[in-house]
Amino acid sequence: MTNIRIVTDSTADIPLAVREALNIDMVPLKINFGEEQFLDAVTLQSEDFYPKLTSSSHFPTTSTPSPGEFLNFYERLLTEPDTEVISIHLSSALSGTCRTAELAATMLEGEQAGKVHVVDSCSASYGIGALVVAAAEAARAGKSVDEIVAMVGMMRSQFYIYFLVDTLEFLQKGGRIGKASALLGSLLNIKPILSLDGAGEVTVVDKVRGNKKAIARILELLAADVSDKTIRTLHIAHANNLEGAEGLREAIEQRFGVAHTGYISLGPVIGAHAGPGTIAAFVSTV
Repeated sequence: MTNIRIVTDSTADIPLAVREALNIDMVPLKINFGEEQFLDAVTLQSEDFYPKLTSSSHFPTTSTPSPGEFLNFYERLLTEPDTEVISIHLSSALSGTCRTAELAATMLEGEQAGKVHVVDSCSASYGIGALVVAAAEAARAGKSVDEIVAMVGMMRSQFYIYFLVDTLEFLQKGGRIGKASALLGSLLNIKPILSLDGAGEVTVVDKVRGNKKAIARILELLAADVSDKTIRTLHIAHANNLEGAEGLREAIEQRFGVAHTGYISLGPVIGAHAGPGTIAAFVSTV
């Protein structure tokens, strides 16, 4: 029987306890404050990142693992007998991580060649995490590589994500919007509602004024997405904003039937781009 190992990267924002319980392997991205470099979710955790983000004189930058780091990771896993790897990563529209993993997979030689199957999640944060967890559970249940990859593709097409950022400052610094838009949004209390399209690119779904109207608009968008289906899983993620996350959860649970709810902390790499205060809903009906 094939031993299937599930690999992801740190932007999946899967809690350590869940990764350990399901034997999920994680390759960390890097985050830099000036000359200081940290490994996302390894040497820098969310609880330490957000205070550093607001106090540091350096705006953080992020970088992907190298092909060699991925290659070493894969080679180590493939030393186990009868092993294949499914490696699920951050949207290639947002980062070079997935392409780097693909390159590393082509560098495997001998009996290890062809044993790594790289999947573009076309998503971010727990949009990746939910796919990875489901893949790990399927592997534990004895599903084949082909069955797991097909399942991930099906789940990916029926997953709904909405981000509500607290400030436009970090989007502007990251090059997502211009300085004028950031200033205008701050002055008018404009709240952009963000999502990810089918290609995994960040899209602005709507812009509303004020937090209450933004949450109401997210409920309208979800109603169009899920129709009369029960939400199977709802994960609320936040960037050092548990109060906001709880408010979003309560609003969704009051409007829809929800089978399972969980909270996720946005990790340093995702948080560096979204900014503190961000809240997000990750919704699956399958």
